[in-house]
Amino acid sequence: MVLDETKTVTKEVWKMKVKKLMLASILIAETLLLGMILPPSVSAASNKPIIVGSKNVSESKTVSEIYALALEHAGYRVTRKPNISNNVIFQATQKGQIDVYPDYTGTIVQTYLKKKGTDKSVREMAKMAHDGIAKDGLTTFQYAPGDNRQGIAMPTETAKKYHITDLSQLQKKANKIRFASQGEFEKRADGLPEMNKVYGKYNFKSIKDYDASLLYRIMEQGKAEAAPVSTTDGQLATNKFTLIKDNKNIWPPYNLVPVVNKKAAKKYPKMEKALNAVDAKLTTKQLTALNKKVNVEHQNYKTVAKTWYNQNFK
Repeated sequence: MVLDETKTVTKEVWKMKVKKLMLASILIAETLLLGMILPPSVSAASNKPIIVGSKNVSESKTVSEIYALALEHAGYRVTRKPNISNNVIFQATQKGQIDVYPDYTGTIVQTYLKKKGTDKSVREMAKMAHDGIAKDGLTTFQYAPGDNRQGIAMPTETAKKYHITDLSQLQKKANKIRFASQGEFEKRADGLPEMNKVYGKYNFKSIKDYDASLLYRIMEQGKAEAAPVSTTDGQLATNKFTLIKDNKNIWPPYNLVPVVNKKAAKKYPKMEKALNAVDAKLTTKQLTALNKKVNVEHQNYKTVAKTWYNQNFK
């Protein structure tokens, strides 16, 4: 009887050892499989998706999608969160609800940091932006050459008719020009008041306010000869409109730049290299061409972003 009991106990111990060996083998196999599934550039610890946000304007959405594609190509998983309002997205990135989104050096300095950027060079503005948001747990990567600053545009035929190529010439002939505004430019300190201060009083023939999205259409319909614009607007890639040169440099640079949560930058070490490669190619001309496809030709911004990325990186 004792011998039989001993045999039974021995069998049970053997079964337990076999089970433990099987479990260990399964765990090893799962670990190896995980290593095969994850790209070599991404560790299991950093496999949580990078949250890429955008503002609720087309340029931001297009660039944000390009960022997302670049990060996916680098081996990361990405969650997209587009259409966040301008006054929310900065704080959301501070809180870690967004890991990265495209913004502008001028917006960071003048809107978020409440500092004047007038007379600052591109590099100086970028440094002010980078250093200024460090205390908020944020950082910036390399800024793009693409510059979406304030500008004034005119129908090309009108600009040629009056021989206007810069703001000094526009000031001298302002009495012949009907100015279309969006309700704030003529009041904003860095808008028409700054033009009046630096270039001399602009005695426009008339100033009327319209919805900002209609300003190009108003000029195209012959209801105005000049309007405030952004320097990467897609309409400027056509021959219908001409950007009037700010020859006294009253408007500071607004170079495109990724705003990144510092913790995310540390957690996803290949993010900076991937986005720097993208931004190096996003010139003002490139941004304008992208905006033309979305806003003038009415193509889907995701399609436009994918086509551009494939043409430049695949």
